[in-house]
Amino acid sequence: MRRELQLTLSGTIIGGMPLVSIAESGFLEDATATLQLRNYYFMRDFSDLQGSSKQSKSEEWAQGFILNFKSGYTQGPIGFGLDALGLLGVKLDSSRERTNTALLPVHSDGEAADEYARLGLTLKVRFSDTELKFGEQTPNLPILAHTDNRLLPQTYQGTTLTSREIPGLTLQAGRLNSAKTVNSTDDGEMYAWIINDPINPRRLANVTGDHYNYIGGDYSFNANRTTLSFWQGQLEDIYQQRFYGIKHALPVGAWTLAADIGYYTAQDDGDTLAGSLDNQLLYGLFSAKYKGHTFFVGYQGVYGDDGFLRIGNTLSPLGNELPTYQFSAPDERSWQVRYDFDFATVGLPGLTSTLRYVEGDNVDTGSRGFEGEEWERDLDLAYTIQSGPLKNVNIRWRNAIARSNYANDIDENRIIINYAIKLF
Repeated sequence: MRRELQLTLSGTIIGGMPLVSIAESGFLEDATATLQLRNYYFMRDFSDLQGSSKQSKSEEWAQGFILNFKSGYTQGPIGFGLDALGLLGVKLDSSRERTNTALLPVHSDGEAADEYARLGLTLKVRFSDTELKFGEQTPNLPILAHTDNRLLPQTYQGTTLTSREIPGLTLQAGRLNSAKTVNSTDDGEMYAWIINDPINPRRLANVTGDHYNYIGGDYSFNANRTTLSFWQGQLEDIYQQRFYGIKHALPVGAWTLAADIGYYTAQDDGDTLAGSLDNQLLYGLFSAKYKGHTFFVGYQGVYGDDGFLRIGNTLSPLGNELPTYQFSAPDERSWQVRYDFDFATVGLPGLTSTLRYVEGDNVDTGSRGFEGEEWERDLDLAYTIQSGPLKNVNIRWRNAIARSNYANDIDENRIIINYAIKLF
């Protein structure tokens, strides 16, 4: 049996305080713990794959366990606490010919690990409405999104500060030193994912930065119907990036109209280890909701010499980014239409659906006179069981069809079963 097990402790356990004192202070009294069970089947067919690779399909099935413990705080003007995130993935089905789904680590012999696990600890300190954390981090920011679209979530290691001293205003800053990907137990260096040659499927600037630094905030007002955002991030000596955003929701009778508009700008930084970089991206996603129906239309445009810049192969909250294609190649223009429906309005609570279609063109492929084009259609169906012994079990099926004249065509199915157990 092949296993990949590693214990990584990020953070520092509180010392110098008797256990009884900790228990009486709220450290344990206010603690919470949940165990999430996640069963994940992933199949991606790319039978038109070009090049030397003989693998035309990735297909695996795995079981994940996500233990999330959050302590309370010790008493006094400065409170101390400790969080723990325990992750375990178990292989249910895989073979050497069907790996690389990012559900499981892959060994040097091409076989997927039977098991992999990690534990991350985070020391937290609270003063008033400001919180400082050291250790395992799961930031979810416009410039650094928390990727949780496989069996286990991605995490980062470093220091973060969050302040909510002013009503409606959330300020954050951080310095991250390493990252663990969704299917790894190792602390890895943070590298830049730069799309500047769309025809090459491994379009990586394979250089790493010692630290990722960020600062920014969100300000919500107008009864929380309007939010303004500004964020700045820096992967040292590679790139720096800024984000400007606005979200607004407007009730109009029985309807709710909403807009989500964002603008990114990025350039090279410091010693320019990845060379000269230049990117701007604008997106707008507009919606109209009526009872159980929500209609969306979106536009996304990429400008500059390069495609969108990000840390590693992570997700980003772009308007037109989908699970298979990102629609963020150099000079790409893309449109989206989407329809969500909540079946509770017709007497079927717990059942929801999402249908999305995005089409992109004008991609600068680097080949003179050849314009890249692509499209993707996604269908999501999800049901949360409402009663009985399986109450609150969520079952999701995602089907995607993606086609391109410069990248691999993809047919994909995912079946995800989630069940969260509150331990205390």
